Amino acid sequence: MEKTNVSSQKTALRIALVAVLTAVVVVFTLMVRVPTPLKGYISLCDVVIYFAAYLFGPWAAAIAGGLGTGLADLLGGYAQWAPLSFIIHGAQGLLVALIARAPISAGVRGDAPFIRMVMGGLLGVIVMAGGYYIAGGFLYGFEPALVEVPLNLLQAGVGMVLGIIVSKTVQKAYPPVRSLYW
Repeated sequence: MEKTNVSSQKTALRIALVAVLTAVVVVFTLMVRVPTPLKGYISLCDVVIYFAAYLFGPWAAAIAGGLGTGLADLLGGYAQWAPLSFIIHGAQGLLVALIARAPISAGVRGDAPFIRMVMGGLLGVIVMAGGYYIAGGFLYGFEPALVEVPLNLLQAGVGMVLGIIVSKTVQKAYPPVRSLYW
């Protein structure tokens, strides 16, 4: 009976964590929006997506990243981008975490090593910038969509660097956060 109660509490805590992370992604997406030439914007959403991926795992990062950016697009007047952001940022969070937090040996999960965080982060940069290039290409044409690529690389790159710094800082300051890996 007690195991079920602990398991239920952990599940509830994880759901609450993903809800909070999703809300933070929305805020970080809407709080700072720098307009881009192709009727889009760059934001700080990637900081939270990388943070979630590095600390809480693929499902937390995929749900919070995809749902958070999709909701922000709906709330911020970019409804046509909402399903695309959901897929692109959801895949970004999922893949970053899978590489950064993959079992190192015999199924043991520990802290994400720095090199794997960078490798996963770089894949996330490519997925995000490439995903938005392809989406923008279908919406506006592939030549005009090229204008957005450097800006998306900048957004995702800054998100990766800050995500590593914040996740390492939180992990060191509050070690119990490791138990929330999902």
